[in-house]
Amino acid sequence: MSRFSNVAIVGGTHGNEFSGIYALKQWQSNPAITARDSFSTEHVFANPSAYSANKRYVDCDLNRQFDPKLLADYSLANYEQSRAKALNQQLGPKGDPRVDFIIDLHNTTSNMGPTLILLTLDMFNKQLAAYISERMPDAIILVEDHIEPIQHAFLCSVGKQGVIVEVGPQPQSVLRHDVMESMQEMTTHILDFVHLFNIDKVPALPKSITAYRYKETLHLPQNAHGERIGMVHQHVQDKDFQPIQPGEPLFMCFDGTELAWQGDYTAYPHFINEAAYYDNNIAMSMANVFTLTV
Repeated sequence: MSRFSNVAIVGGTHGNEFSGIYALKQWQSNPAITARDSFSTEHVFANPSAYSANKRYVDCDLNRQFDPKLLADYSLANYEQSRAKALNQQLGPKGDPRVDFIIDLHNTTSNMGPTLILLTLDMFNKQLAAYISERMPDAIILVEDHIEPIQHAFLCSVGKQGVIVEVGPQPQSVLRHDVMESMQEMTTHILDFVHLFNIDKVPALPKSITAYRYKETLHLPQNAHGERIGMVHQHVQDKDFQPIQPGEPLFMCFDGTELAWQGDYTAYPHFINEAAYYDNNIAMSMANVFTLTV
């Protein structure tokens, strides 16, 4: 695999996810922290208008605007759609990008701890996952390779490679010291690994690690009129990446009815009750657990 020459750290893709924004401000003030000898590092504030408005987004979710078809459609010109096209020009263009590697920093209101989200599992990403897992035993490795990276709509998919650092729980428009430190630690380890990869000095790594692979998204229960009639069950709340078996309680309806997990597999919920997803009535995502062979 070729060497990484340009790395971009992106914060503020969502304007009310403050850890990435304030980490970025610190690193912009002291760029030596994120500098490494084998590549150049740039810092990108993705959605300044949403931050100024203290909102996730102004018009639409910026982190869902990087599908190649959306980027090519210049009739889509609201703030985030236009911002995505500008970022694609700055970092990309997608498919033949200037930037080799993008680290996109996010917070979640869900109890996910420090989570590294990978879009693909080539040798580099497998080794990166093992490196992070060894240095941060509490870190979760989540793989979202159900589609090819070029088809993802995430900002980090603009680079030749890209990952998401997702840390929670943290309320929207709030800073938490522990969450900020966890984000900074994971980002530092990622930068260190890229440098070691570049100079062919990747250390001995575990032969295998535990990881999770996205499978599906579940919605909150609704009636025939599209009205919400229930909420996430306390049996599941705050238990991100803990197994739930078919038949176990998943939702509690307002009339007292329990709705069970109807899947045919042991699921590992995550993004449980994420506040930002209520506009789409999303309750959580489900994953399978697997052994990632390095």
